[in-house]
Amino acid sequence: MYAIVYKSDGFPVCQQVAGVSPDPVVTWNTEAAAKAFISSKGADADLQPVSLTDEAMDKIAQAMGCPVESMM
Repeated sequence: MYAIVYKSDGFPVCQQVAGVSPDPVVTWNTEAAAKAFISSKGADADLQPVSLTDEAMDKIAQAMGCPVESMM
């Protein structure tokens, strides 16, 4: 699975889902699909896909300023 994060700060791109808190991170099954979405929005300079591995989740938690255990 791949998530999309801002290149400058590593913070994930999120979407609002009614009744769900915190906002879930949008994910794609392949890197190609995530890159295609980024390109379709003209956001190649600002966004990048990140594979959801333990290391990546640690970096996202650090960017968000929270313990990784508190992330869904």
